[in-house]
Amino acid sequence: MFHSLLASVIAVPFFQAIRLGAVPGFLIAGVVVGPYGLGLIDNISDIRHLAEIGVVFLLFVIGIELKPSRLWQMRRLVFGLGTLQLVFTSLLIGGVAHFVFAIPLQVAILVGPALALSSTAFVLQILSEKKLLTSMFGRTSFSILLLQDLAVVPLLVLVPLVAMPELSIGEDIGIAFAETILLLGLVVLIGRYLLHPILHRIALSGSPEIFTASAVLVVLGTALITEHAGLSMAMGAFLAGLLISDSSYKHQIMAEIQPFRGLLLGLFFMSMGMSLNLNLLLESPIFFIGLVCLLIAVKAFVLFPITYVFTRKLKHSIAVALLLAQSGEFALVIFSLSFQSELIVETVYQQLLLVVLLSMLATPFLAYFAHRLVAKTRSTKSKNEEPPVSAPIVIAGFGRVGRRIGEILSIAKMPFVALDVDNNIVEIERAKGYPVFNGDVRNPELLKSAGASNSEIIIVTLNDPDATEQVVETLRKSYPDIIIYVRGQRISHCRKLRKLGATAVISENVEASLELANIVLTNVGLNETKIKKIITNFREKYFAQIEHD
Repeated sequence: MFHSLLASVIAVPFFQAIRLGAVPGFLIAGVVVGPYGLGLIDNISDIRHLAEIGVVFLLFVIGIELKPSRLWQMRRLVFGLGTLQLVFTSLLIGGVAHFVFAIPLQVAILVGPALALSSTAFVLQILSEKKLLTSMFGRTSFSILLLQDLAVVPLLVLVPLVAMPELSIGEDIGIAFAETILLLGLVVLIGRYLLHPILHRIALSGSPEIFTASAVLVVLGTALITEHAGLSMAMGAFLAGLLISDSSYKHQIMAEIQPFRGLLLGLFFMSMGMSLNLNLLLESPIFFIGLVCLLIAVKAFVLFPITYVFTRKLKHSIAVALLLAQSGEFALVIFSLSFQSELIVETVYQQLLLVVLLSMLATPFLAYFAHRLVAKTRSTKSKNEEPPVSAPIVIAGFGRVGRRIGEILSIAKMPFVALDVDNNIVEIERAKGYPVFNGDVRNPELLKSAGASNSEIIIVTLNDPDATEQVVETLRKSYPDIIIYVRGQRISHCRKLRKLGATAVISENVEASLELANIVLTNVGLNETKIKKIITNFREKYFAQIEHD
């Protein structure tokens, strides 16, 4: 384990520095320390078991982010373009695998859809780094990936069905499928009626350690239940994510899960790199390079025309076809499950693994050309292209002050997301229809999960001065260009908040004092113009003191 961590600490920052991303860094680190590299780790089974939990957490995060409203907004691209891409690519790759490479039909049924999937983790990272997620190119790519993520669940169900000793199209598959649906329905019912009350009780305890343990237990518990029932752990985690997607605790749970997910998913990619048989590649380099080129060509060949039909943009369609032409992490998961189920012999498994990993290593170069194509067309925006989705305002703290701000924003029809650590406040305000979620805003991962990285304005209204300072400092370091408005208290506190990076600080006590003074001066008969001048001068003088030591 020490060698794995050391290799990742060296390789991942290097690959990020040269703009190839973290995933190739983990893969190469795995190759270097693995049995086919320096041989520092020769038994990868223990690491692989731990790494598989990373995929479990990834499926959980995907499930928690797949809100029905999000799917409905992009239904044309997701269910139209995404479905056509998956079906046509699966049929073409499956046909080539069966008829050209003589892979048994039972295996080709899995190979086609698995290789048709692209790398969600890799592509979304690239789109995020290039700030292209809200562009037409980004939305089109994301829609296809979204459908592919949805398709992972039936594919995970398909593996044990295909692995049945006496597979028949009729009764056996029908019974197995009915049992699967019954089990999933039972998990959903139990989760819907028990999960939220349990989380509510845990949140009332006020212990962040217990909440973290509970979040991990929800993911792993659901995963283990489905595994013992004959299905995959990944599918159980996906279901757990869906069950929590509408919960007020979703952002807090996401914040607790993210560190585990990042580390373990990195280990998963490293374990795949350790499994990469370099001897096999060196024996037939031209053969495997040819297979990777064939895979990329087939996927691009399918993607380009159907993307063009949906978008009517030539360069964007070529860019999407290039960006999604690789295979992805879920192909590795499906092939790994198939190998464990003895569906795929070790030779074929190693060959498929090699093709998938090499295609992923080619992704940064494909993405470079895709970005070049899109960059040339971004200046000339089409009339039919939708404008980027405006990021919400984030309100950190939804107590007395935050709630009033939320009410005003709602009246103005301005979208926002609010966070508060008080579970009672969250429950009451959610019942009124406000988008309030439970969580401690001092946790940077919580703010990230709530959309801080995409928001334009963050309003901090906490009543705790120390917590306010910590949040402002974290936000300014993480998001240098974001607008941060803060509720302050005494003048020394307001000065400190400005030093820490607040765009503007409003002292609640001073504003209340000014309003009371205004009422008094009006009541004693002072001229309205003179009152306004006195109040304005006082306010300017006071806030000038905040700006200067």
